[in-house]
Amino acid sequence: MRTIAFFNNKGGVGKTTLVYHVAWMCSELGQRVLAVDLDPQANLTTMFVEEDRLEALWPEEGDSQSILTCIAPIIDGVGDIAEPPLQPIRHGMHLLPGDLGLSQFEDKLSDSWPRCLDHDKAAFRVITAFHRIIRRAVENVHADIALMDVGPNLGAINRAALIASDHVVMPLAPGLFSLQGLRNLGPTLRTWRENWRQRLKAKPADLDIPMPAGAMKPAGYVVVQHVEHKNRPVKAYQRWVSKIPMVYARYVLGEKGCLGDTEAEPNRIGFIKNYQSLMPLAEDARKPIFRLTPADGAIGAHAAAVSKCYLDFKHLTEEIIRRTDDGDGE
Repeated sequence: MRTIAFFNNKGGVGKTTLVYHVAWMCSELGQRVLAVDLDPQANLTTMFVEEDRLEALWPEEGDSQSILTCIAPIIDGVGDIAEPPLQPIRHGMHLLPGDLGLSQFEDKLSDSWPRCLDHDKAAFRVITAFHRIIRRAVENVHADIALMDVGPNLGAINRAALIASDHVVMPLAPGLFSLQGLRNLGPTLRTWRENWRQRLKAKPADLDIPMPAGAMKPAGYVVVQHVEHKNRPVKAYQRWVSKIPMVYARYVLGEKGCLGDTEAEPNRIGFIKNYQSLMPLAEDARKPIFRLTPADGAIGAHAAAVSKCYLDFKHLTEEIIRRTDDGDGE
């Protein structure tokens, strides 16, 4: 089992759409997949689940059937994590739904982080909650891979989520804001990794719960919203794409120097084209773009784009699987 977080502290780059399509493609490739929505906006959940089912997951009264259900005993101070309520999407593919109420956990996580250094057992139970919930969910459905969608910020919820990850994939849109985001994100991940190592040393010897390694290994980045004209990158985008390798190597990997050959850039997992014209069709059909059919309106040029989309995501997902093959999360 491997746990992969998709993370960028700059919003609006298509991160959730990327996770959704990679999850589906993992399933197409024969992987048993668990999609985990740890973004308090719960956008991944709304992509997977139809509106009438959402009402059942998030009832006006009574308990929700989401990640919030799992951590409610911790938030209320009455117990430990509860059993994860998983939603089957297709054979071998499940979703751990998100919840707008997840933001309630932020203060609890912030308060518990420093108390781990004081050998506080309750603090460790709080900080490791996401890891233990995902671990239990993976065991319940025998998943090979868990894909986490997290929010675009550097807050306590994302810190706890990232600690639970073996690998981190960074979706980037070519532009100034994504580059600036990398300059903030890279050092923060290294700080979180080192701080968690310190806390592991302070873990009470008699605390018998699974602990995440907090590896957060950078698996590489995906250039999303890529724009092409006659199968060549538009010059305005290419200018920003050429800047990413140096910034990623320096700020995420802590390496100095500039990579000269951006075509052979080893940290770039791949490009994902902007399939803007197909997104409305996919949303109406409640399926990924690459599974659209003529019955969904994918005819003519759209049909050709669907085939191209399938190959793009197949190659991208195969590369993500290859790059993360050494992580077992144990």
